[in-house]
Parts: sequence; C-alpha cells; structure tokens
Amino acid sequence: MTETARRAPAPAVETRDDGPRRPIRRRILLMAVAGFAILGLAAHLLGGDFFNPAANTRPETTMTAVQIIPLVILVIMFIVATKWPLNIGVMGLVASFGVGYFMLGMTDREILAEFPASIVLTIIGVTYFFSMAQRNGTIDVIVQNCVRLVRGKTLLLPWVFFLLAAALTALGTFSPAAVALLAPAAIGFAYESRIHPVLMGAFIINGAHAGGFSPLSVAGVLVHDIALENGFPVSQGALFVASFALNLILSVLTIVLFALLGKLRDGESGQDADLDTARTSRPRGQQILTLVLIAVMLGCTLGFHMPIGFVALSAGLLLALVNIKEHQTFIGGISWSTVLLVAGMITYVSLLQHVGVIDTLAEQALALGAPLLVALVLCYVIGVGSAFASSTALLTAFIPLAGPLLATSSLSASGTVAALAIAATVVDVSPFSTDGALVVANARANDRQRVYRQLMAYAGGVVLVAPALAWALLVPTGIM
Repeated sequence: MTETARRAPAPAVETRDDGPRRPIRRRILLMAVAGFAILGLAAHLLGGDFFNPAANTRPETTMTAVQIIPLVILVIMFIVATKWPLNIGVMGLVASFGVGYFMLGMTDREILAEFPASIVLTIIGVTYFFSMAQRNGTIDVIVQNCVRLVRGKTLLLPWVFFLLAAALTALGTFSPAAVALLAPAAIGFAYESRIHPVLMGAFIINGAHAGGFSPLSVAGVLVHDIALENGFPVSQGALFVASFALNLILSVLTIVLFALLGKLRDGESGQDADLDTARTSRPRGQQILTLVLIAVMLGCTLGFHMPIGFVALSAGLLLALVNIKEHQTFIGGISWSTVLLVAGMITYVSLLQHVGVIDTLAEQALALGAPLLVALVLCYVIGVGSAFASSTALLTAFIPLAGPLLATSSLSASGTVAALAIAATVVDVSPFSTDGALVVANARANDRQRVYRQLMAYAGGVVLVAPALAWALLVPTGIM
C-alpha cells in the first residue's frame, strides 16, 4: 500500500503475496462483517423488549445523512485500498477536504484542527535517525549481540522485546515512544533470524500495552482520573494486572496462530541465511556514537519525558553532521508513505468524531438496555474506532459514557473500565495506528507492502477477538 513498496523491484514478494493472500483477506473481511452482523442481530433481538420493556418508550437515536455519508465514504476507501495499491492516507486527506469543505462548510484550518502533528513528527524523527543507524551498521551490531545473548534460541527474542517494551511503558514511557525505540532493532533482528516481522511487531506492541496501564504510565493515570471524575473510581493496580494478563494471553494466542499457519519462520529456504550465533560484533566509529545517542534518547524520553520526535531529529542531525556527504540518503530513509497513511486516516476519522458518528454509535449501544450486552457493544465500538483513531481520544469519550451503565447495573466499575481501556489499546497493532505504522515504517523498503497487508489481516483478527476476550474475562466474571 505504500509508495516505496510500489516502486521497489520485488516481483517475488509481490507474486507470492497477491495470489494466495487475497482469498485469506477476503475470508477475514467476510468473517468480520458476519461477526458484526451477528452482534447487530443479537442487539436487535435481545436489547429491546426482552431485557427492558421500557426501552420502547425512549426516543430512538438514529444517524443523520451528515453522519451516514462520511461513514459510507470510509467503507469505500477501504474497498479501494484493498483492490488497488493506493495510499489510503492520501484518500483520507482528500475525503477530509471533500466532506469538511463541501458538506460541513469548514475552513482548511478547521479541517486540519486534529491533524496528528506529534505523531507525524514521531514517525519522521524516528525513521530519520534509525535509517542512519541502519546504514552505518549499528542495528546489525545490536541484532548480532541480541542473538548471542539468547545463545541461538532466536524464538525467545520476541518475548525479550515483549518484556522490554512492557518495562519501558510501565515506567512511564508512552507506548508509541517505546515502540519507536524498539522497533528498528527488533524488526531488523526478525529479518536476520527469519522470524516473521509481523509476529515480532505484534510482540513489541503487545508488550508496550502490557505495561501501558501501570500507575506510573500516562494511560493508567488518564483512565484512573477520568473514572474518578465521573464518580466510579477504579483500582490502578487491578487495571495494570488486567492489561498485562490480557496482552500476555494475546501474545500466546499469536504464537499459536503463527505456528498453525506455519509462519513462525519467514522467507524461503536459502533466501536468508541463519545467523552465526557465535559471531560477536563490536561497535566502532559512528556505531559507537549512534549507540551513545540511542542511550541519550532513552534517557531524555524516560527521565525527562521529552517528545521522542524532536529528540530523534536532534540525534539524527548530529549523525548527519558527522556524515554530511550522505545526508540526502538519510532524508530518503524517512517513511513518507507511512506519514501520509497515518496523517490522512486520523484527520478523516477526526471529522467522523466531529459530526458525531462515534457518539451516535455509543448512544445506540446504551439504548440496548441489557448491561452485559451494552458493555460488549461498547468494547467493540471503542475497539473498532481505536484501530483507526486515537486511543486516548476514544478513552476520554467512552469512559464517561459508561457512567449511566454502571449507575443502573451491578457491573463492576473496575472490570468494565478495564475492558474498555484494553479494547481501545490492544487494537493499536493496526497499521492505521501509530504503533502499527511504526512497525510498517521499519520494515524493509521492498517488503513494506507485504508487511502492511499481513499486519492489516492480523489486526482484523485482533479487532474481532480482543474486545470479546477483554469483555468475557473482566465484565461478566466480576473478577476486578
């Protein structure tokens, strides 16, 4: 789906990916549609008279044409992006202009009010710096030494990166920053050791979310404060444990899925040689400077909570001054196609939020009447929405909506809020989210289209399964 991938001369990858993968993607799409259709039918049959006879007396919330048309456009964009190798971010920006300017009468400043500048800067800064680290051999040094530490047991490395990402976010690093710091080395290792890059990317993201709701983390404090302000405090410790456990379970299921599909190892025989685990790589010259800068970046983001985008650009500029002759090559290493994808989709989904599409869907869920069913629908709505939009923004909007549900039922406040929070974050493996986009951005240039497609298919499965898993383990059980 990226421009870089379309220009790259990789016919073997394209041929292998486009043939048998299309039926798989279609089956996944049909499964998702069928799942939501069944959910909608259950809501229709069970949510009204049977559970709440008074539901008929309440005014029914319906979507207006101003809400339906942008939603239909979004569906068309996905169909087009699936059929043709067009950047859906470009379509998102054009659709934002069409809907905002002609339908809503918005100015360009209003249309771009929610343009994800910080996310764009993060992707630019991180890919700029780590393109240099890749070219000067620093990533190879890190990869080789990681292989040496696990003594050749390369399948242990996804778990190492899972725990490292969890530790970073539990100490206060925002999950995109943790993924941005770990993805270059982890994805580079995946290619060298023939571990599937989507598997490695999923483990990094799951690990970042596993620690993402600790009492010290940004998301953990945010969820706790919002719940407290709305009159239903949640246990920060229980929220952290629930998030870690769910992401650990999801990672185990991911290993099982890839094993059943025969995809634990990636690449054809002879395409990538196995790594020499006895080989030791010692950094020298620019590699030493690059490693020092990575340590400084960790210190700045962890210790001083500086924005990773600006820090990475600053470190990259210093490396460029050391190697000024190749500066233009480093600029070319920025994943501009990923920048377009994320910026366009988030800008368009912000328009959907502006016209009330997300709020209307949530209100319709609340009108169902059955508390358990409402909680399940809310988990799916926030999960699907978060796959394309800001998890933080959706958490801010949806947690207050759970107030009336919790006030009129015996559901556990901690369990319900934890299920919503987890459903909103585990789906960030989607390539439209910052975390997923960073995995795509760090894939090899001639492999980004394949990684994008397969990560999209994996994310579809997560969107279908994870909200129900979070709901089933946390809401009906009353375990929290």
